[in-house]
Amino acid sequence: MSTTLFRTIQPNHFTLLTTALLRTRRTSRHISVRCQTSTTTQQSSSQQQQPRTSAPKNHGSNKLDEILKDYEAVIGIETHVQLSTSTKAFCSCPNSYGSHPNTSICPVCMGLPGALPVLSSKVVDFGVRLGLALNCSLSLKSKFDRKQYFYPDLPKGYQISQFDVPIASGGYVDVDIPLEFGGGHRRFGITRVHMEEDAGKLLHSDAGDYSQVDLNRAGVPLLEIVSEPDIRSGVEAAEYGSEMQRIVRYLGVSNGNMQEGSLRCDVNISIRPIGQAEFGTKVEIKNLNAFSAMSRAIDYEITRQALLYNQGQADQIVTETRLWDEGAQKTVTMRKKEGLADYRYFPEPDLPEVILTQEYVDSIRASLPELPEAKRRRYEAMGLGIQDVLFLANDVSVAEYFDEVIGKGADVKSAANWLMSDIAAYLKNEELSISDVKLTPQELAELIAAIKDETISGKIGKQILFELLAKGGTVQGMIKEKDLVQANN
Repeated sequence: MSTTLFRTIQPNHFTLLTTALLRTRRTSRHISVRCQTSTTTQQSSSQQQQPRTSAPKNHGSNKLDEILKDYEAVIGIETHVQLSTSTKAFCSCPNSYGSHPNTSICPVCMGLPGALPVLSSKVVDFGVRLGLALNCSLSLKSKFDRKQYFYPDLPKGYQISQFDVPIASGGYVDVDIPLEFGGGHRRFGITRVHMEEDAGKLLHSDAGDYSQVDLNRAGVPLLEIVSEPDIRSGVEAAEYGSEMQRIVRYLGVSNGNMQEGSLRCDVNISIRPIGQAEFGTKVEIKNLNAFSAMSRAIDYEITRQALLYNQGQADQIVTETRLWDEGAQKTVTMRKKEGLADYRYFPEPDLPEVILTQEYVDSIRASLPELPEAKRRRYEAMGLGIQDVLFLANDVSVAEYFDEVIGKGADVKSAANWLMSDIAAYLKNEELSISDVKLTPQELAELIAAIKDETISGKIGKQILFELLAKGGTVQGMIKEKDLVQANN
């Protein structure tokens, strides 16, 4: 009934009727919010809050190393993964990035009275896949809950999430630290993985006197991954985040593009004197749109908090949310809280429990691809060095291409060298991905074989390589066409 009524109200002006433009007028004690029609975009908010303090503008690694002789950083990360489903989590609206504001919405994702959510089975499928990939225990019976809070981009006044019974919990992920950052292997615990919906977006005006609301993202399915506080540095955090991105891409559950907001990381960080068991005061950092920014933000925040400790001002470290200012290379206060947020969770009454059978879980487990960690260990067993291993396993498309090349009989080390040097340079210069090139794995294997049996020289091989990358063709055809056979000595 409500859907029919809604559709009759707005025959051809869907965008105008559903876009709210919020203006705030500040007087000494009052804020008024006026709603008008218009179009939109920007980002929602989250939990957790804390204060501002002066801190060094920048720090070098030597200074950080000196700080970490006296203090230990304790870091946990909340990673939000936007799923690559064709529709939203609880309605049939398309899940499409970049659509014109307020064109992918309906009464369900707008939270209109009488509209009821229906869970997409693909969200559950992706949740199980990710839970298994992160070595978690799955809940064969889980449920959804309402997380209550007010924000202009949350039209229902609550978010459908999972509170006390997530779909997966108690896992871990293994990460290899690159040699330039000291090398080594680290295991980080995973507290939980839960399903939820995204909020809309806000776009604030340059003057800051109004904000526009785009509800296209409202209801888009998310998986939130919460880590244990096992991370101890910005480098480890960046590598953890990179591994999460690799895993979701290998699984095909998300494109993991941080620039689009498909993968978002919120960092919780505190420091404590070496030997102290009790955690320090936790600060949350947002606005991290690259893993390198995450590393720099954490290193800055460690330095800021350590400086306050050293000045006897540890009480100035308060529970707050801070933003990373990329231009200034520092964190700044976004908002503070007196205490923990009360989201008044209660079971979602409009959705049934999510019940999984063991047969269903086993079928998904059997369909999982080889994951980044297993691939790295396999490449190591082939005799490749850790730098080669990290490069090849970093991108699922490159790894698949490499596997095809060696599957055609190519020498493992030679194939790795060609991919890491000349082919990687070509891709970078041309701004292409490995899937864009016309050189097939079969022909790269042929090229390696032709050089190995001295049919052609390595120099001629490079000439052939770049022509094959750009135009395609066959190695043998090009050798004959250009009479490139190497004369025997």
